[in-house]
Amino acid sequence: MTGNELREAYLRFFAEKKDHLRLASYSLIPEDDPTLLLIGAGMAPLKPFFTGKMKPPCPRITTSQRCVRTGDIENVGRTARHQTFFEMLGNFSFGDYFKKEAIPWAWEFLTEVIELPKEKLWVSIYPDDNEARAIWLEQPGLLPDHIVPLNDNFWEIGPGPCGPDSEIYIDLGEGRGCGEPTCGVGCDCDRFLEIWNLVFTQYDRTEEGEYNLLAHKNIDTGCGLERLASVVQNKETNFETDLLYPIIAYASKISGVAYGSDKSKDISLKVIADHARSISVMIMDGILPSNEGRGYVLRRTLRRAIRHGRMLGITDPFLDGAVDAVVEIFRGAPDFSELTAKQEYIKRVIRVEEERFASTLAQGMELLNGEIDRLKEENKVVLPGDIGFKLYDTYGFPRELTEEILHEHGITLDGVEFDKEMEAQRSRARSARAENQVVAVPDLSNIDTSALRSDSTAKEAVVAAIWRDGEIVDSLRDGESAGIILDRTPFYAEGGGQVGDEGVLRSDLGYISISNAKKLPDGTIYHIAYVEEGEIHRGDRVDITVNRERKLSSARNHTATHLLQAALQRVVGAHVKQAGSLVTPDRLRFDFTNFEPVTEQQIRDIEELVNAEILRSVDLDISMMPIADAKNMGAMALFGEKYGDIVRVVSVPGFSIELCGGSHVGNTGQIGLFKIIGEFGVAAGVRRIEAITGKAAFSYAATLYHTVQEISAKLKTRPEDLSYQIDKFLDERKAMQEQLRQFAEFRDKADAQKLLMAVREIGAFHVVAGKANVDSMDELRTIADLACEKLDHGIVILAAVIDDKVSLVVKADKNAVSAGAHAGQIIKEAAKEVGGGGGGRPDMAQAGGKTPENIPQAFDAAISVIQRQANN
Repeated sequence: MTGNELREAYLRFFAEKKDHLRLASYSLIPEDDPTLLLIGAGMAPLKPFFTGKMKPPCPRITTSQRCVRTGDIENVGRTARHQTFFEMLGNFSFGDYFKKEAIPWAWEFLTEVIELPKEKLWVSIYPDDNEARAIWLEQPGLLPDHIVPLNDNFWEIGPGPCGPDSEIYIDLGEGRGCGEPTCGVGCDCDRFLEIWNLVFTQYDRTEEGEYNLLAHKNIDTGCGLERLASVVQNKETNFETDLLYPIIAYASKISGVAYGSDKSKDISLKVIADHARSISVMIMDGILPSNEGRGYVLRRTLRRAIRHGRMLGITDPFLDGAVDAVVEIFRGAPDFSELTAKQEYIKRVIRVEEERFASTLAQGMELLNGEIDRLKEENKVVLPGDIGFKLYDTYGFPRELTEEILHEHGITLDGVEFDKEMEAQRSRARSARAENQVVAVPDLSNIDTSALRSDSTAKEAVVAAIWRDGEIVDSLRDGESAGIILDRTPFYAEGGGQVGDEGVLRSDLGYISISNAKKLPDGTIYHIAYVEEGEIHRGDRVDITVNRERKLSSARNHTATHLLQAALQRVVGAHVKQAGSLVTPDRLRFDFTNFEPVTEQQIRDIEELVNAEILRSVDLDISMMPIADAKNMGAMALFGEKYGDIVRVVSVPGFSIELCGGSHVGNTGQIGLFKIIGEFGVAAGVRRIEAITGKAAFSYAATLYHTVQEISAKLKTRPEDLSYQIDKFLDERKAMQEQLRQFAEFRDKADAQKLLMAVREIGAFHVVAGKANVDSMDELRTIADLACEKLDHGIVILAAVIDDKVSLVVKADKNAVSAGAHAGQIIKEAAKEVGGGGGGRPDMAQAGGKTPENIPQAFDAAISVIQRQANN
């Protein structure tokens, strides 16, 4: 299995066979969890479900969660398993199933789905967990003496839910062990590899240290995808699996350093491979390099990879090129679809950061190497903190990078002095920090916001507060941007997936445009403002004009989103749940849980239902009530949204009822028309519908009508006969393609026969080499196969120029391979001559290049390799 196939097998096993809800991987950026910088475990995004703060969408969930941990970053590349980025396969139960299900399911997946040998599997349990021991003893093929009690098998982090855990190991053989007589499960060597951890959350630990049984017991599973892939693919390290090795191959190619030739250089190749994956996925998830927080983690990781590139002799920017390999690794994996969509953007971010760091790296290394030499001469082992800070502040060296380089020379950094320098810089720069943008919210504790209110009818208001550059100010002049609070406002503030309103404020002295409205934590609405003309002062009275057309378009789309969700549940099924939405004046986007695409017929049925509600012209019922009353009425709540005790309920009588704070039309008839323009998958088990309403829907329909009329005219047929006419053309095209295929097959056979006329003998081999006039690599392979079939001990070397680039194929029959021929080695040398690269199996290999004029030299190089193979 490839890594992607292994991930899919796990998720399908639990989703389809064990009734789990398959969720897409959450972003690496934690949602509403200030305790985490980055998601570092499969269960981390699900913490609210484990703690009971939120109800899960399903009591059984399975995910493959992308994770980043940098606590052991210095060990990356030095061990077989340490990585900064990894995927954690997980199946979770929230008060549903427990040990008697979780243990057999784990065993079933490992032994029946991916067919690991039962005799090589071991398990560890908490010594007092007799229940787990008894269940393990029931698993078919598990040897009783392979159940090992370990005191460490208890999972807890302070007070709260906790419990015993059970780990599954695979014995990789004595050759991977430490050789000590005590070597066994739990040993630090590589022989017994942990591949699965089952945490049985059954206790609630109190502050006093008491362990009380939980009323609802949970299951938390962690299974490292890369570790499992190394076992399934029989690789000694995670880095040699298909989830990482293509990046090593890329780094090896551009550095000219062969993997496996030098242990110290292997470390750098592995570091580049791991870090390239980390930074690509972090940027995909919206993290950008900075000197703070998760942006600093990204920058530190990226610059560490650049330094290891320099250690391999790579002096030009190279890391952005590794993104292509990362994209190919994850191609087809739903949770990584944005890698492809953002590929060029990710490369651009990395390229800018790489060029920025490259300009100072050499100077910084010169300074650091000089200091290291000085310290050695003076018999000192501590680098002054001000030097370390200069490397950080002037040359962009992350502190950890400096410490890592120093560690290689037995030197440490004066961390106390470094921290003092860092705090001094923060104090100097606090007023101009990146976070302090013009509309960043300042301290408003001195402003009484209790009297400020939302008023949809307000036509004028008084300016209650203004801030710019993170500071409260009394006035603004033309050309300045700011945050403004009014004593009352009709602007809708962005939230619940709907964008904020736009509009204009006019005072006696100024004209101010409002580009958005947002909410403070206490609910106070503030406005993102730009002074187009004149000036504005705190206390000024302003006339308010909201862009009503834009506001109404957003309201149409928001109400239509409610109708869409209700229609989806009626047509597709009650299991459909909202997984996100975006409402703008132009269109609506609705994400929902579903395991398969919505069919064309279902799309038509949904559109018919929604438009029927629009034609009913029903008045919406919008009211405030206690949340308990709303839920009793059957109001749907948005998963992940926070609600207070009193909620706003938006109802389309007889059709839809939801908790919602957004803006809506007064009557469904105001929507006008509803049209779905797209349906596609965005993640495993999550689909997306995009739709338009009102004027946008009318314009869309009018454009389609005129397009149909134009095509009908060109085909000289009536619109109602258009489908028949197109089918007729497609049938004719299919017949023509079949004729072309037959011609190409005839031509390929003729080309193969022509090549056979120039066969030469080299030792035991019968060799054919020549150019072919083809349009694709598939045709080139076909000719090679046809020619090779006619030879005994045959080797066929073919070249073609396709789109101004060279394509090479080498084919060897089984007799040639038995006699020592290796197509991969032959093509490797041939490809060098045309400025390219490639490889393959002993019997088949292919490559590409960019210098067609050197094809004769490529043939010569290939013949030289064959001569050596013939002599061996």
